[in-house]
Order: sequence, then C-alpha cells, then structure tokens
Amino acid sequence: MHHQILYEHPLNEQCRTLLRLSHLFEQFDYHLSKDSQQNSRGALASLLDIVAILARADIKSELIKTLQKQHHNLAGMTSIQGVDQARLEQILQDISHLSLTLKSNNCQLGQSMRVNEFLKTISQRISIPGGSFDFDLPQFHYWLHLPYEERVLQLNEWRQQVRVVQSTVDLLLSLIRNSNHPKHVIAGEGIYQQSLDSHRSVQLIQVMLPKEAMVYAVISGNKHRFCVRVMETNDWEHPGQTSRDIPFSLKICFI
Repeated sequence: MHHQILYEHPLNEQCRTLLRLSHLFEQFDYHLSKDSQQNSRGALASLLDIVAILARADIKSELIKTLQKQHHNLAGMTSIQGVDQARLEQILQDISHLSLTLKSNNCQLGQSMRVNEFLKTISQRISIPGGSFDFDLPQFHYWLHLPYEERVLQLNEWRQQVRVVQSTVDLLLSLIRNSNHPKHVIAGEGIYQQSLDSHRSVQLIQVMLPKEAMVYAVISGNKHRFCVRVMETNDWEHPGQTSRDIPFSLKICFI
C-alpha cells in the first residue's frame, strides 16, 4: 500500500462533506499533537473550518438519517452465515449510540463555538490573507503564548463539542470504504470509463496508482457513470493525459 497513492472521488454531496470533515479532523489531530504556536494556529483553523461546514442546517438530520439507514441494512445481516456477528453487533451498538447522541443535541452542531466571541473574532480575521497577525488579534496572540498544555486543554474542550461528528464521520466512511473489494483494471492510453449499477447507491470511487508510474488520477463522475483519466507528471505547467496503458486498482464503494 505504501508503494501506491490513493485517490478518492465522492459521487454525491453527502460523501463529499464526510471526506472534507474527515480531512479537517485529521488536520486538527495532527496539529494538536505538536508543541508549537504555528501548530496551535493550524489546529484552531481546522476546527473553525469544521464549525463553518456544520453551520448547514441539514447536516445533523442527514447524519441521523444515514445512521438509521445503515442500522436497518446491517441489522438484516445478523442471520447470515459467515458474518462476524460480534463485530456486527458492535457496529450496530455504535450506530445506535451515535444516533441518540446526535438527537439529544437540541441546537445546531457547533453552535456554542459559533457564538463564542473569541472564536468568532478569529474566524472573521483568519479568512483574510495575513489577517490573524498579532496586531489584528492581540487576545489570540496572548492565547498562543500560553503553555502548550493549556492550549491543548482548551482545544480539546472545543473539539469535544463536535466529537460526536468526528465519531460519526469515521464510522460512516469506514462502512463506505470497506463495502467492496478492489479489482485490477487497465486505463487504456490513460483513460478508464465505467457505467454504474443504478440499483446501488454508489458513494465513492477509489483509485490506487503505483508511485513508480509517475502519473496521477483525475476522476469525474456521477451516479450513472465515472471516468478516470491518468495524467503525466513530467510537465507541471501543462499536464496532459498519458498515452500509456496504466494498470491500477479500482474500488467502487457503496452503502
């Protein structure tokens, strides 16, 4: 796997949102573990981006609806032979717990951070190039000079307010990504196209290309079909599709 590069392309808006949230939570956790002011800036910036995404009124209802759908689908597998029943039961319990936690939150996800005056001021300035410099945000400047342990404690306290979102995103993406097995295909002269089964809710296309091929994948598609174009890396200014036949691993993920 370490000799391959994974490219993922969502085929609907909800999966796109899940991937963006997952990316931001990964950034947050990475920066949180580093003891520097710049990493604390990075962690807080990631958290504010998460809060901005969660400002959409329908995010919570979409997550609850998807969890309930998955619970219904997976519950039907309890009588199938060969299924790891202990693992299945744990997933069903996790889904139920996350659904109840989301439902018990009576306000919009991340709302308490959106009305926090300190965070609101940073959020307004951070989107401006260089807008979070010391003279713009003296309170933020002071916060960055607190001991690392205090900054981590505060960042974790803020993250706790959306912890259920991170757990839900991790669970749903795990179910999506593990819903199928990869197959080996060939992009003839750098292109591969395939129609999709209209009876299956395809969420995500995964393409794995070998590093040594010195190419990258551009994926496009919708619920009916998708296309993978394999691009050369030898001209960064004017990239073009390769004329070679490129073997790669393809996974079509659905829930």
